[in-house]
Amino acid sequence: MSMGILGTALSGLTAFQRSLETTSNNIANANTDGYSRQRVELATRPEQFNGAGYMGNGVEVANITRSYDQFITNQVRTSAATFNDVNSFYKLSAQIDNITADNATGLAPALKSFFNAVDDVSNDPTSIAARQVMLTQAESLTQQFNTMNERFGNLRTQVNNNLASAVDEVNGYAKSIAELNVKIVADIGRSTGKQLPNQLLDQRDQLLTKIAEKVDVSYVAQSDGSINVFIGKGQSLVLGNYAAELSLQGDALNADQKQLVLNGQDISNQISGGSIYGNLRFRDQVLDPAQQQLGLLATGIATEFNNIHRNGYDLSGPPSATGVDFFDLGTPSVQVKGPPGNNAGAVASFVAPTSATTLGASYKLEVISTGPDVFTLTNLSDNSVYTPLSASDLSDPAPAVAAANGFNISFSGTLTIGNSFTISPNFNAAANIKLNSAITNPKQIAAASAADLPGDNSNALKLAELETKTGMLGGRASFTQVYGQLVADVGSQTHAASVSRDAQDTLLKQATSAKENISGVNLDEEAANLIKFQNSYQAAAKAVSVANAMFDTLIGAFR
Repeated sequence: MSMGILGTALSGLTAFQRSLETTSNNIANANTDGYSRQRVELATRPEQFNGAGYMGNGVEVANITRSYDQFITNQVRTSAATFNDVNSFYKLSAQIDNITADNATGLAPALKSFFNAVDDVSNDPTSIAARQVMLTQAESLTQQFNTMNERFGNLRTQVNNNLASAVDEVNGYAKSIAELNVKIVADIGRSTGKQLPNQLLDQRDQLLTKIAEKVDVSYVAQSDGSINVFIGKGQSLVLGNYAAELSLQGDALNADQKQLVLNGQDISNQISGGSIYGNLRFRDQVLDPAQQQLGLLATGIATEFNNIHRNGYDLSGPPSATGVDFFDLGTPSVQVKGPPGNNAGAVASFVAPTSATTLGASYKLEVISTGPDVFTLTNLSDNSVYTPLSASDLSDPAPAVAAANGFNISFSGTLTIGNSFTISPNFNAAANIKLNSAITNPKQIAAASAADLPGDNSNALKLAELETKTGMLGGRASFTQVYGQLVADVGSQTHAASVSRDAQDTLLKQATSAKENISGVNLDEEAANLIKFQNSYQAAAKAVSVANAMFDTLIGAFR
């Protein structure tokens, strides 16, 4: 009997020792990120029949499990992906909002000061001082265009750096998950699948959450304990012990436009969630349109101002000079975006447009047939459509349709029906605009409309009227309104992102709190468990002592 008591007591000692060790481990990892509280599951040992009935045989440790809820954990990942998306989008958008809307860094004050100077010349066309101020304000205006475009370029560099850093992190996490898959499969195999390596599972779950912070992620559990990880619309990132590598590649038509590539496929348009998507979304929805709109404004001002200025006369005296442009646009590069996998090799060049009325921030060129007239060109600012168009309409000089809208484009390679290209002729115009270097003297401002009337102000009045003339976006907007639209678009998107970020932050905190309630370590609860298991261990030890005394009594009876 004493041997039965001893065996039962020893089983209790072992079980409560494991419980104390597990409780101690919980306390030690109370502040470890990703750690899930563990508990010892105890089970009664099989009873033994002794003739008088079944006698209990003690306790055993059935398993050490972690407190884990798959649904809530997935909810945390989803919330983390969404929050990091809108948070990245908001932080970047706020920078553009500060650039465009601020009186110190925005374009509106410089634009107003320039046209005020033009008004002063129109009021006193013979004043050298007024003309000098106009030249100075023109230089300030062009420098402001250049500076804003440079800051947009810096944001593009920041986006590319953010993407590169995030891609490196995701690749590291994917490699670690593949390595954990190997260890987990081996550990489960050694324990015949009953005992799970809780620490490794916690580490793998934590890595999945970190990937979700960069890009939306999903996984499929395998029967051997490993998982296959997917991003985007089912693109495989981890398959068992194999980890693919994300990479960044310049777009075939624009090296600065980085695309996300996985397994040789451009997945930029197939992902969602996470900071990677937030950066891409900011670039495509805010930065590119803002830079296009800024370039559109620069081209419009230069085109309309030059059209009037070159038809006027200056103060140099008979014969007064004419035919001189006031602004110089140089040769801005044209941004072209093609479809993923496009191999048509589109090449576009800038052509100074004849009028700002036809200018659009961007155009969509679509391939509609394989015949001689194969294209449709849509001005995305007013949805006006030119169709059908031939290759000569796109690549020949004016009066070809493309040249009239500020660009020429040609293709080398195979065009397929359904291919489409987004063309932004004015994308970098703000970086190139400057005061014409041929104008070195304030007398060269062409304020007059006739050579024999150098003091005439009629041409200067036409220049001043451009401030309020609705000559852009198909004759629907003035220069100030075009810039105001840029500020409003950026501001509205930034505000919407701010509201969304606050909402998603709340949802993420709620999901994290729910997970902590299930998986987190409660030190008060663990302290109570320590006392409970300590008392149980002491009681089991007392039973061992009793069994020992009974055994000694039994041995003594035979002496």
